[in-house]
Amino acid sequence: MSMFLDQVKVNVKAGNGGDGMVAFRREKYVPDGGPAGGDGGEGGDIVFIVDEGLRTLMDFRYNRHFKASHGENGMSKGMHGRGAKDLFVKVPPGTVVKDAETGTLYADLTDHNQKAIIAKGGRGGRGNIRFASPKNPAPEIAENGEPGEDKEIELELKVLADVGLIGFPSVGKSTLLSVVSAARPKIGAYHFTTLVPNLGMVNTEENQSFVLADMPGLIEGASQGVGLGIEFLRHIERTRVLLHVIDMSGVEGRDPIEDYYTINQELKEYDLKLRERPQLIIANKMDMPDSQDNLSAFKAELKKNNEDVEIFEVSALTQTGLNAVMSRTAELLQTAPEFPLYEEETEKEERVLYKFQPENKEFTITRDPDGTWEITGDKVQKLYKMTNFQFDESVMRFSRQLRGMGIDKALRDRGAQDGDTVRIDDFEFDFVE
Repeated sequence: MSMFLDQVKVNVKAGNGGDGMVAFRREKYVPDGGPAGGDGGEGGDIVFIVDEGLRTLMDFRYNRHFKASHGENGMSKGMHGRGAKDLFVKVPPGTVVKDAETGTLYADLTDHNQKAIIAKGGRGGRGNIRFASPKNPAPEIAENGEPGEDKEIELELKVLADVGLIGFPSVGKSTLLSVVSAARPKIGAYHFTTLVPNLGMVNTEENQSFVLADMPGLIEGASQGVGLGIEFLRHIERTRVLLHVIDMSGVEGRDPIEDYYTINQELKEYDLKLRERPQLIIANKMDMPDSQDNLSAFKAELKKNNEDVEIFEVSALTQTGLNAVMSRTAELLQTAPEFPLYEEETEKEERVLYKFQPENKEFTITRDPDGTWEITGDKVQKLYKMTNFQFDESVMRFSRQLRGMGIDKALRDRGAQDGDTVRIDDFEFDFVE
């Protein structure tokens, strides 16, 4: 059973802010003590941090819920509650963090100790000191803490390699990696021996080095998920040079030129940018009897189609011809550009389009079959959760906030009558004209 995991969904819940406190000074010889309720502390953030010692998302397989601590409540004598500690979650280099529902990119984590706040903790609620005024010097008003962000996110691991080995199953990619590096991938005389990416460090004769990745075998239709499909293709997105390994012996009855065009078409259909990467052809298994004839036909077909690509004759089994291709690969890496994963999204954000924007409704009103009016909306929910209903002044403040948002008028326009029940979350009250 493979212990490599490269895609998983998890839930993250940042800590709520601590509640503000309603308190008053009770000191000897101070007959008219003023408000003394402190603010609540901030809730803890969920922070993802890169640990270069990790190579897989396997740690998330059995632990998919991460919850930060809440802030401490405010105290009397104007003392603020303590803020909660952030929760740090370790991820391997190459982890992409996205919203599970919308696909919004939160972070692309590649460097050791790189950090990103994925869920922000709520701010602490204000104590009644904050609400004192000349008109109301002793307010019985305090806020509950702001709720922390609660998200379902998707983690996707895209391996960090400079160079990727691509090709059909059983063309010799794993054997080649084992020869040119210290990696020891599984090698077998059957298709799809490689089920997960294998990484190896290559050192050339010129004392140059790079990371080479042996990717799972590709077949026709992979861009639509056939075979290992996307499991293969996602991992070559970070590579800067591709080594296209082709079995020139044709011992399995495949046509080398057909294999070449099939795989490049799959790269194009998955992501057009993959075809922009420098690509070298490794004509493998040149120690076999028919390889030279097949290579001649292969070169003739490429010339006929005006394909200008470098071809290297090698035999991974006999370890011949490998130094030249590895040296050329290192040379290409010196000039090959970086290929940002999300360049298009960044460009879209930089463009400014001026157009009519309809008014953003802060609430929605619906009516249940039992006649109850239900009010929903992020802002309404937040106001409700931050209101301390133990004190009448806080309740009256909540009522004024709803009226300021236009909820009273909207209910009347919808036909609400005096005495109708209105519900916000689990809080119900009577509508009064």
